[in-house]
Amino acid sequence: MRSFPQRKQRQARIEIIPMIDVMMFLLVFFVLISTNVLPALGLNVALPGSAKPDPIKDESLRITLTVDHDGAVYVDGQPTPMPQLADKLKALAGSKPAKVIIAGDASAKLQTLVDLLDQLKAAGMPAASIITKRQP
Repeated sequence: MRSFPQRKQRQARIEIIPMIDVMMFLLVFFVLISTNVLPALGLNVALPGSAKPDPIKDESLRITLTVDHDGAVYVDGQPTPMPQLADKLKALAGSKPAKVIIAGDASAKLQTLVDLLDQLKAAGMPAASIITKRQP
């Protein structure tokens, strides 16, 4: 009579490494989706072009003023009426020096920019930088 060798009973195991691989893939997937699909903090404006724009240097306090194509003004993403702009800028800056950056839509009216600069002067901030995109 022929006998076959007995197989040892193997203990069932949960393999962790494939589960870690799947979790890392999901983590990378959600990070990439959240940075590319979800809009960034800010407003969608079509910046005007410039042949030689300067890079923005990191400052201690930066205030971003955004002007959309309709002429509405936003201070750090929050809508602000033009008459209240000087008071809000004074409150944000306080006694510290602040760097003011203007991000305006290319189709915004020039009068809105002039009014914005007048409000900056009233707030005691005579200078500002204007963000542009590089032209090819």
